[in-house]
Amino acid sequence: MKKVIAIYPGSFDPPTNGHLDLIERGSKIFDELIVAILRNPDKNPLFSLGERRAMLEALTADFKNVRVDVFDGLTVDYAARVKAGAVLRGIRALSDYEYELQMAMMNRKLQPDLETVFMMPAEQYSYLSSRLVREVAKLGGSIQDLVPEMVERRLREKLDPAIKLQDARKMKPGKRA
Repeated sequence: MKKVIAIYPGSFDPPTNGHLDLIERGSKIFDELIVAILRNPDKNPLFSLGERRAMLEALTADFKNVRVDVFDGLTVDYAARVKAGAVLRGIRALSDYEYELQMAMMNRKLQPDLETVFMMPAEQYSYLSSRLVREVAKLGGSIQDLVPEMVERRLREKLDPAIKLQDARKMKPGKRA
């Protein structure tokens, strides 16, 4: 029986509970699932590639058939390099479907053997996106239950100067700014 490798491409800036929901469910469907972080020069990410990779590796450590990687260029070319037969994509709303359908059809045109598998997120994550999480966090709103605790902490550290100062003081006891 053929081993089915799938990739789950995205920017993951930051990883959300919606992403983890799809990773967990995808890991049950595919023999191997590669969470593939896209290096996109057109985007100005909040977290570096290294930071996103480290978070995703920590968050997926318990999944034995999931690994995290970084890629650039066309998804179909990356899929061919890792011998993936499927692309996993999440669809939250009708607007996602229209965009994802265009991408899936283009991918099929470029690589006819690469299948796209659409998965709807759990209901509680149906509205969730990394962009919304970043916006709410930047404005000081609660992101509890939207992202894992570790990601929430990393967002607060990155966005809140008071937390950065407090952490710096913890690192250098006895010194005051």
